[in-house]
Amino acid sequence: MGVNLKDLVVKKKITLADLSGKKLAVDAYNQLYMFLSSIRQRDGTPLKDSKGNITSHLSGLFYRTSNLLEAGVLPCFVFDGAAPELKAETQEQRRLIKVEAEKKYKEALEKGEMEAARKWAQQTSKLTPEMVSESKKLLDVLGIPWVQAIAEGEAQAAYMTARGWTYAVASQDFDALLFGTPKLVRNISITGKRKLPGKAAFVEVQPEEIDLVETLNALSIDKHQLIQLAILIGTDYNAGIKGVGPYSALRIVKEGKFNSYAKKIKYCDRIQKIFLNPPVVVHISLEWRDTDPDKIKQLLCAQHDFSEQRVDNTLKKLESAKKGKEQESLRKFL
Repeated sequence: MGVNLKDLVVKKKITLADLSGKKLAVDAYNQLYMFLSSIRQRDGTPLKDSKGNITSHLSGLFYRTSNLLEAGVLPCFVFDGAAPELKAETQEQRRLIKVEAEKKYKEALEKGEMEAARKWAQQTSKLTPEMVSESKKLLDVLGIPWVQAIAEGEAQAAYMTARGWTYAVASQDFDALLFGTPKLVRNISITGKRKLPGKAAFVEVQPEEIDLVETLNALSIDKHQLIQLAILIGTDYNAGIKGVGPYSALRIVKEGKFNSYAKKIKYCDRIQKIFLNPPVVVHISLEWRDTDPDKIKQLLCAQHDFSEQRVDNTLKKLESAKKGKEQESLRKFL
């Protein structure tokens, strides 16, 4: 879920073409949960193979990531490690939400209310160790590097971006800004028309870029104050102060009154330290390799019943895009 900074950050609309040639540190769990939530059948059932194994995460990872590669974007997926102890309460709350959503999903199915069923089903998504392992295998045969974080994946991705190893962190959540990423990009895998939940209306979604310095300057605060602001609103490690929203939190930190509220927040100092000095892997080598079509089809088609024709068509697009970029580079060299 992350912290709610959407009304405060400075956003700039971009296209995938603007990210061509750029390396992105992708929040892997954020993306995989999004695929598990959104890639479902009409009644909310996730995609499955003939053996009953869920494949929504693999479908999103292959087809939507292929769109990035075709556009010349170079993603590196960063996987979460062990969550900080302070996140236990949030994780339990999320578990309870899934339990309740599962109950309402079944009730909606029994009543034949398909739209409601799909809405509740999206909140029941669970990412298993097996799904994570399969996702890493697919990235390997796609030639895409991945990094196993020690703790929070967003902290690792922010570290990589702050050191210039990647251009930006790619995530739907804003937490990477608190961990210090200079740039955050959102919506890279959900571009196009999307139906508004519970409404017969659609909205056009396109990628957006958020610059940390621009946001801090616009708000007239520094990074430490941004973290304080987030703690007042509520993070993955604390519930926040009741009645305090983004704008009132901004006012509080700008007026220098954070400490008077911090007394009401359990483990406030520890939470600030998580954002300011998280454990990260400091030595990383990123290498993008050629895709391995045979191994991709073995994993997706042979093991999980993906359409071989559709997989082949996607692989042909990737090969065509690669050749086009090689020819463009040659023309520039000549």
